[in-house]
Amino acid sequence: MQFDDNANLDTSEVKDVRGSRVPGGRATIGGGIIGFVALVLGLLFGVGPDQLGLSSGDQEPDPAASSVTQVQQACRTGQDANAREDCRLVAVVNSTQDFWRQELTRRGGRYSPASTVFFTGRVSTACGAATAAVGPFYCPGDRQVYLDLGFFDDLRTKFGATGGPFAQAYVVAHEYGHHIQNLTGTLQRSQDGRQGADSNAVKVELQADCYAGVWARNATRTPDESTGRPLITSLTDQDIKDGLDAAAAVGDDRIQEKFQGRVTPESWTHGSAEQRQQWFYQGYRTGDMAQCNTFR
Repeated sequence: MQFDDNANLDTSEVKDVRGSRVPGGRATIGGGIIGFVALVLGLLFGVGPDQLGLSSGDQEPDPAASSVTQVQQACRTGQDANAREDCRLVAVVNSTQDFWRQELTRRGGRYSPASTVFFTGRVSTACGAATAAVGPFYCPGDRQVYLDLGFFDDLRTKFGATGGPFAQAYVVAHEYGHHIQNLTGTLQRSQDGRQGADSNAVKVELQADCYAGVWARNATRTPDESTGRPLITSLTDQDIKDGLDAAAAVGDDRIQEKFQGRVTPESWTHGSAEQRQQWFYQGYRTGDMAQCNTFR
């Protein structure tokens, strides 16, 4: 995955609070492997920590989260995105939002932007407080994506993905898929409290995978608003393979087999490895969000 060296990155779309201390509240997530397993089975690449009762009672976002720090200084151009991980993620956020802004407008809708918050350790959100153990998530209460960059190491070491820049891009694009669902009214269908292979929770997650694929298909032809040229200049077959591999690595069946030694489809919340790959590729193959109806 390569970016236009001369493109200007829009760091206003990312709030960088890495290293900030989250004031107040109490610890919301137990330590140790048992707590970790419970979380990854329930929320990984999910929506809002309140779904698992992880709220600490701090329902208001941390005021410090409004300041952009590290990325504002370091991430200015596409050349920076080609050189640094955090700048690359800024560029992916920019590209994803460029695409969905244009796509929803083309379809007669309206896009409202969503910030991505880079944090370390623990963060306070409108959906409650959470730690990095929950993995990346989208909070519909404040319309923000939350990401501890250390997760990408876990994706390789704990979940067995090959990793790579596009595996990271897939994660970000999946979370923005949840934002699109929030804007279009489908996200709430996952809030019925049901789990299992045929649940709305799974269908919502698979649709977000499909939307990630739709973005990927269109990324190299979506003009950036500042230059009129695509921010992402190339995606290779290997990039897409890395995305498919990451999708499989976080399938419910793979995670259950790895961490609890058995597969229990009745408790699925995100779909199997095969399903996640299938729907990401469906979006990538067609490039059409209308082909992402997982509720049929």
